[in-house]
Amino acid sequence: MLSGKVALVTGGNRGIGKGCVLELARMGADVAICDLVLAESVAEEVRAMGRNAIALQCNVGDRAACASMVDETVALLGRIDILVANAAYTVRKPFLELEGEDFVSTLNVTLLGGFHCAQFAARHMVRQGEGGCIVFISSVQGVLPVPKSVPYNTAKAGINHMSRTIAAELAEYQIRVNSIEPGWIDTPGERAFATDQQMREGAKSLPFGRLGTPEDIARGVAYLASPAGAYVTGTALRIDGGYTLMGRQ
Repeated sequence: MLSGKVALVTGGNRGIGKGCVLELARMGADVAICDLVLAESVAEEVRAMGRNAIALQCNVGDRAACASMVDETVALLGRIDILVANAAYTVRKPFLELEGEDFVSTLNVTLLGGFHCAQFAARHMVRQGEGGCIVFISSVQGVLPVPKSVPYNTAKAGINHMSRTIAAELAEYQIRVNSIEPGWIDTPGERAFATDQQMREGAKSLPFGRLGTPEDIARGVAYLASPAGAYVTGTALRIDGGYTLMGRQ
């Protein structure tokens, strides 16, 4: 379904990013995997599926590094058709205890990093002249005022509107731009803030009785990147297992 396509996934070494890498590869795409650490083991999993893969080390908060990462993807894999802007950073503190740097560092990676990667990828897509697909991984926290997450909530809300605005500008080039809003997902990043018991108890409280998985989100990305999503742009796809139905914060 994605044979001949090249995808770039940021934050692709683990969690949602890794799930996206593997799902896109299963659908036939070659994949560039970007992360702060070199994700060579994930690249090997992709190669084992018969796809090409490269592992790139990059801090998406560094604009120049983002430009180099996208250029290297094109140089080594020949093109870029799909970008999954997943890399993120968060600080969880009460509002009254936040430092300015907490806010700046979160937005620098989570919001500006997405902007940098999307802009450089889109420029290549425009030059290729064959359209493309950009997916921002947002969050239900871009809508819900979850306490102790002011910087992250703000960054994700910004991603949602940035995604729609970019979609409006790139439609003439047949480049589709959407965001995905995951709910409570069982990832290594989430487990850094919650114990196993808290995760188990939290899962019981959700409508589906379980936390989401990286694969749940990856299947949404695959839909948007595939021909099935060819007429979808400027939307936010919520994949939360009913989390927001409960009015949770």
